[in-house]
Amino acid sequence: MAKERIDKLLSHQGFGSRKNIKRLLRTSVVLLNGKQIYDPSLGIDPESDELSVDGEPVTIVKNITLMMNKIAHTVSANKDGEHQTVFELLAPEFRTPYLQEKLHLVGRLDMDTEGLLLFTTDGTLTHRLISPKSHINKSYFVMLEREFSAEEQAEISRRFVEGIAVGPDDNDPGFTCEPAQMRFPDQEEIDSALEKSSVGEVCERLGCGPEILKQPSRFAILTIYEGKYHQVKRMFTAVGNKVVFLKRLSMGSLVLDKKLAPGEYRKLSDEELILLN
Repeated sequence: MAKERIDKLLSHQGFGSRKNIKRLLRTSVVLLNGKQIYDPSLGIDPESDELSVDGEPVTIVKNITLMMNKIAHTVSANKDGEHQTVFELLAPEFRTPYLQEKLHLVGRLDMDTEGLLLFTTDGTLTHRLISPKSHINKSYFVMLEREFSAEEQAEISRRFVEGIAVGPDDNDPGFTCEPAQMRFPDQEEIDSALEKSSVGEVCERLGCGPEILKQPSRFAILTIYEGKYHQVKRMFTAVGNKVVFLKRLSMGSLVLDKKLAPGEYRKLSDEELILLN
């Protein structure tokens, strides 16, 4: 594993800014493998080196991976001059100078899309999850502008499995999707997906009452194996319908924690990280 600067790692561990780390090295006893150090640019291997500050061992967190239930109206970016970003929802401990350089998103979700969003410092994990060669499946809960009849459901499911052609969107050209699976959830599954969401805003925007949430044929769960620009929305447009609410439920075997309210997040457990490998 490549070595990291001492000042970056100590900043990452909550010891303050790089300026604070320089002061720390002058005023405290910082030991690297039992030898006192003073140089903030000195390299350390988190896999094998031992570090302590004033006799207290420093447990080096090698990588951080967070699961967020993305809230609507937030941008999947670090900075945006107009809208709130998902990074602004993170606590200060995840916005240190070190993490501002390392922590990044695993893919993106549109501003109006909710659900599972991952942050990580692990570039290898990111590459594996977003590489087209990996074919990691992603499942989305979809609310549609109009209901699908039983005949339409069967026909559209067949077209999605075969690989549907979608038209251009903005500056992105049209393309033929890889085979995808669509199924239609029952009312219990619909209620569960909508429980912690902004679907009420959608109903208000459409001028509809809550009764539309009891129309199962207006909802679908779509699983795709790629992540093209506005892909889910374009797929339903291609079959004569419109997505009015979209929520990502899973990536690979990792499922969104239903306990997370929109905008909330937590670290992934070791067991959940295994699901991504």
